[in-house]
Amino acid sequence: MTMASQVLNRPNPNMNFVASSSEALQRPCSLRRVVPSSVGRGKLYLRRQSLTVSEIKCRVKSFKVSSTRSCLARLWREVQGLNNWENLVEPLDPLLQQEIIRYGEFVTACYKAFDLDPSSKRFLNCKYGKKSLLGEVGLGDSGYEVTKYIYATPDINLPIQNDACSGRWIGYVAVSSDDEMKRLGRRDVIISFRGTATCPEWIANLMSCLTPARLDPFDPRPDVKVEAGFLSLYTSNDSSTKFGVGSCREQLLCEVSRILSKYKGEEISITLAGHSMGSSIALLLAYDIAELGLNRSDDSDHVIPLTVFSFGGPRVGNSGFKERCEELGVKVLRIVNTNDPVTKLPGVFLNENFRVLGGRYEFPWSCSCYAHVGVELALEFFKMGNPSCVHDLETYLNLLKYPRRAEVEKEGMEVLNRAKELVLSVQNFKAYPCIDATLSTVNMVLDEHLSFLISLFLLVDIVSS
Repeated sequence: MTMASQVLNRPNPNMNFVASSSEALQRPCSLRRVVPSSVGRGKLYLRRQSLTVSEIKCRVKSFKVSSTRSCLARLWREVQGLNNWENLVEPLDPLLQQEIIRYGEFVTACYKAFDLDPSSKRFLNCKYGKKSLLGEVGLGDSGYEVTKYIYATPDINLPIQNDACSGRWIGYVAVSSDDEMKRLGRRDVIISFRGTATCPEWIANLMSCLTPARLDPFDPRPDVKVEAGFLSLYTSNDSSTKFGVGSCREQLLCEVSRILSKYKGEEISITLAGHSMGSSIALLLAYDIAELGLNRSDDSDHVIPLTVFSFGGPRVGNSGFKERCEELGVKVLRIVNTNDPVTKLPGVFLNENFRVLGGRYEFPWSCSCYAHVGVELALEFFKMGNPSCVHDLETYLNLLKYPRRAEVEKEGMEVLNRAKELVLSVQNFKAYPCIDATLSTVNMVLDEHLSFLISLFLLVDIVSS
């Protein structure tokens, strides 16, 4: 017997050690990895070490971020949609995947920092100051600095509305630092918006009639129409409150102009990210900046890229709005859960799919049809026990972080359901007193194997990265 055979066939001295990697992977386990461990001179064993979810996240981040950052400085224009994400969405490119998650976490920061405590002095506003915001929400090492808070309110009169709930914090503007600029390949301006949280905002969402945007006073373009509620939230002025500093639009355009002037001559990108209603405001702002030409230099043909990352966003405008955004070079990547009803609103019936008959004849009402803007990245998730999670931002980000885990869970549940149906289909069900115990055993075994499969795929993800 060779030395290698003696080593591999040696009895297991400890329950935490196994004789071979194949044996390690065959045993059901939860989120484990196999690492080499020396036992005596010239003797090698493979040790199973448990990992927590946070440890796995750290390892995934350290493996992937280090490799993607080096590429990002060279490929950032493609990631920002220079070629409309051609060949990057299907299948999803790892570099684009990491950037979507990164910008999604900036949107998550809005929800974490939004104060929903009615007894708080900062009720419906940000809980933290600009300097401490990112650190408080776990993004202290993001390499960005918050420069402006954004407040908004729709032009809606409610009997219960008062000053305490009029001016609402809706998002923030942040700029990448000099060090982060080197890693990203440009100075990045991120503008992040949260989704619906207050009654007036919900009412604004339901104002689904189309109205001309008319954001450029020198070229009104009456054929470019957007949803009245979103436009009201974007343009309404509420200076009566202590946080009131003009309309959401005025705040944003002033801050964007200031930043572009400050960093004039540098390579800059403007990235807008939002969830639900926030993605609508992000798209309106991107269109507004492009329509006014704020992202174009007066003395050159240089155009600053405008990119919108929309998470679970609804339709914003009509086909005229969509076409104008495309003409202006506004890039939009829509991250969509196919089971999320919000992404199908407004315009459930009158939308881009019902404008043209037979691909040739346009209906008279086509100008009144809503249309999505940009490229769609489709995800799929649904949970019977909690249907509302189909629109949750954390669900979106988890689908992006662990796509294989979602696939395994879906396949595993299908196997489990088929096994249950098989057991329940046994004739004379009541004649078998042990049938409940059998069904419980099937559930337990399949759950164990499902957990093992999830662990295996996560390990493959880490190694292949």
